[in-house]
Order: sequence, then structure tokens, then C-alpha cells
Amino acid sequence: MGLPPIEIRSEIGPLRRVLLHRPGRELENLMPESIGRLLFDDIPYLKIAQEEHDAFCHLLRQNGVEVVYLTDLVAESLADAAVREKFIREYLAEAGIWGEKRTAMMLDFFLSMSTKNMVEKMMEGVRKSDVPGYGKKNLTDYLDDYYPFVLDPIPNLYFTRDPFAAIGSGVSIHRMHSVTRGRETLFATYIFQYHPQYRNVPVYFNRHANATVEGGDILVLSSKVAAIGISQRTQPWAIEQLAKKLLWGNTGFERVLAIDIPKNRAFMHLDTVFTMVDYDKFTMHPNITADLRVFVLEAGGQGHLTITEEHGSLEHILREHLHLDRVTLIPCGGGSVIDAAREQWNDGSNTFCIAPGKVIVYSRNYVTNRAMEDAGVEVLTIPSSELSRGRGGPRCMTMPLVREPV
Repeated sequence: MGLPPIEIRSEIGPLRRVLLHRPGRELENLMPESIGRLLFDDIPYLKIAQEEHDAFCHLLRQNGVEVVYLTDLVAESLADAAVREKFIREYLAEAGIWGEKRTAMMLDFFLSMSTKNMVEKMMEGVRKSDVPGYGKKNLTDYLDDYYPFVLDPIPNLYFTRDPFAAIGSGVSIHRMHSVTRGRETLFATYIFQYHPQYRNVPVYFNRHANATVEGGDILVLSSKVAAIGISQRTQPWAIEQLAKKLLWGNTGFERVLAIDIPKNRAFMHLDTVFTMVDYDKFTMHPNITADLRVFVLEAGGQGHLTITEEHGSLEHILREHLHLDRVTLIPCGGGSVIDAAREQWNDGSNTFCIAPGKVIVYSRNYVTNRAMEDAGVEVLTIPSSELSRGRGGPRCMTMPLVREPV
């Protein structure tokens, strides 16, 4: 019997299928002048980044995981010619291509390619020198003559965790915090509308919502409890909307924990604060020592949420809501202020669990990795000299689609 399209009831269940994006030429279209706007601090060397990503995929497959790629799923979703043209027009409008002549030129440009090549080109960005006959057509072209791109690259794509999230048997498709990442969710929308394997998956949230949420803030802690970070990139109103869908949608979830975290880049998402690595073991950001503010959202009467505010340590919150006798928290850097600062910068606490007590991590975070091993966790390492320059770890680079129950 084949796997279901989506089935995620935990953070630690044995992984069966995962969605990745292999870094492409979008990284070679980064320039120092624009990396800040495109949410990068540095420019990865593509050749090595791809080798590191391929090693990641190889390790997943060695452990019995089916790897599917974003580019393939999008291309397979655009098999129908009318859907393909609709997608191109929507993509161009969202990228700021509005003029009739410019739209027609870019439509012809993309339609001249195979579907997969078209998708790859949309992801990598389009240089003006790529487009035959491109010239100054309107006032905007004269004013931005210094800028070499018709369409910006989408370099954050290899962090597949954020544009959508698999929760239970459905997905939430997100409105992203930054305009720079907005087009990423368009790819997800077409997968879950038109892909033959995924078009009937329930959708709990959509990209046109009036508040933002990102996948790094969503942790499926158990078959009944989901946690969502109130962060720099995920807003309270979005959490309420998503919680209503989960709690009244016959999903099996009974409780959503909205965890208030600092609103700065060091605590970008909830999965930089902690990740689950075993039934009762969690990695944690070294600066999460004080009491956390948590809001427990549950289904109330007449379609309303009941919201209960709680305060407590991370250990107390996890013990109480996951009904654990004890919790082991493994701090990034093993408790050293210096090691923690260095390894948290390289996502030392952002682990990717592929089975209870078995995680994939960056090899460079050797102090944190050793602390996990000392706590009884099996640690599998991947190289990361270039991948880590994007400021995201193994969990950020993955969107689990199917896990076995725990």
C-alpha cells in the first residue's frame, strides 16, 4: 500500500518522505548590494553548496527516506497548458511585471522553455541579458537601468520549511513576512491545487491571509498538540486563524500552544528556540532560561477559541503538555557561552529528526553534537561550510511530508 500524500503527527516519527530544494543558480544571482534585501548575510559558493546538499540527500536515502524535489513537483503541477499560462501570469504580476508589452515579452520567454527549465529559471531569477530583445520600454526601465535583473532570484528556496507546513493530513500555505519570499508560496499553491498526488490535500491556511505565518514557527509536538511561535515573522492573528482550522477541522489536534519568543533575528523562528530530538529530549537556544509566556488555544463553544495564558520554563511547559515524566534539554554549545554563541550562529540547535533519538545536524557544530551524543542521541552529520551561510539548519532545509506514527 502506498504512502498517503501528507501525514505528519509528530516531530520525531520515522521519516518516510521529505520535500527538498537543491540549491540552484539563484545563489549565483546574489550580489553584495542586494543580499540584505534578499535575507542573506553572505553569498554561498554554489558548487560546494550543491555538493553538501547532495550529501544531505544521500544520507536521507541511506536511512530509507524518499526524497522529492520542489522543482519536480511544481513542474508536474503545470502539465496542463492553460494552468501553466495562468501560473506564469500570476508569477509575473507578483514579481512586479505589470505592463502589457513587458508581460507579453516575459510570457513568450517562459513559454519557449520546457516546463522544468521554466520553473528553474523562475527560481534562479532572470537577468536582462537573458531575454532576447530586452530594452527600455517604459519610464521604469529608464529609472532602474542600473539594476541587471528583470526578475529577482529566490535564494531562500532551499529552506523549504517556511513557505508551507504539513500538519496532520493537511497543509498550511503561508503568507510570508517578507515580500522577498512571497513568490515561494505561489509554488506551493499550485502543487496543492493541481498536482495529481497532492491536489486533494486539505489546506488550513492560504497565502492571501491578512496575517503572516512561517513554517519554522510550527512544530507538531504530538498527534494532539501543535506549537506555533509568536515571532518576528508569525503574527498572533495568523495563529488564531490556523488554530481554528486545526481544532475544528476533524484533524485530531486538541491544543495549540502559542509560544511568545523574542522578536529579533537571533530568534527568527520557534525552531531556533528548540527542536525535538526524542520522546523526551530537546535541543534549545542557550538564551532561553527565563520563564516563557505561552497561550494555550483550545476549542470553545460556538466556534470560539478558549485562550489560557501560562508562564513557565520550557521544561515545565513541555512536561505538562506532552505528559512527560521528565524532559532533557540540550543547550546549544553545551553550556559554554563562547561555543553557544558560535554554534547558535550556525544553527546548532536546529536539528532534523528522522526517527526517535536520531538526528541530522551540521558537522561544524561539534560541541552541541557531542552534547547530544552524551544525552543518548544518535547524531548523523553533514558538511555545511556553504549551506550554513544562508542562516538555516537541517530542519530549515526540509519539509517532511510523511512520518510513521510514534
